[in-house]
Amino acid sequence: MTTQPVLELEKLTLAASSTEILVNSVSFSLERGESLGLVGESGSGKSLTLRAILGLLPRGVEQTGGTVRSKVSSAMVFQDPRGALDPLCPVVKQLTEVVYYRQRTSHKAARRIALELLERLGLPASLKTTDRYPGQLSGGQCQRVVIALALACKPGILLCDEPTTALDVTVQRQIIDTITSLQQELGFAMVFVTHNLAIAANLCSRLVVMKQGRIIEQGETHSLLRHPAEAYTQMLMDSVLPLPELEGGGGSWK
Repeated sequence: MTTQPVLELEKLTLAASSTEILVNSVSFSLERGESLGLVGESGSGKSLTLRAILGLLPRGVEQTGGTVRSKVSSAMVFQDPRGALDPLCPVVKQLTEVVYYRQRTSHKAARRIALELLERLGLPASLKTTDRYPGQLSGGQCQRVVIALALACKPGILLCDEPTTALDVTVQRQIIDTITSLQQELGFAMVFVTHNLAIAANLCSRLVVMKQGRIIEQGETHSLLRHPAEAYTQMLMDSVLPLPELEGGGGSWK
């Protein structure tokens, strides 16, 4: 029995000022509940592809070809958590407002839902009595708040733009575990952008490898990492130390 994808990109092309092509004829689909990794070096077009899905392209970049079809709502976790939060508004208040407007609840119910979300994401219980500004929280705590803001929208697809890049290794692991647990519980699909194949291997069942705005290969994660078709993919693998263990394989991808 086949299922209909919740997201389809067909020959998506993005350009700056209608001349410089930044993303060139990118096509892939996403099934309900699936985790897809977009991997590649900086400048490969990963983040722009993600923003095109959300309909939030930077100024000066426009879609010049192809289609993006989505059957569910999307929400995004940005790379810079402090930049994604209002520095002049306490975090519980920010999250409560999102819940209030997106879930159409009362203000009292919105605050309760917001606090429950923050608790599930490992934020301090003291926020219930003393709200804090983003500048009073650590980077990892701010990233959890940004994830809560995205989940408050009850998305069918969670778009993650390198959300662990600026965090230390221990906090990265915690954030990844949190996202994985919430996905299993809530059932959303996910597109996870990263340049780190170790993170993608742990999170995603399928990978799309991008280079200079194009997809150069894609496939099931373990198969692709064991038998990469492109030297570029092998280069990305070689740049990751230590290599992750792959479930069911009894060893690394080499």
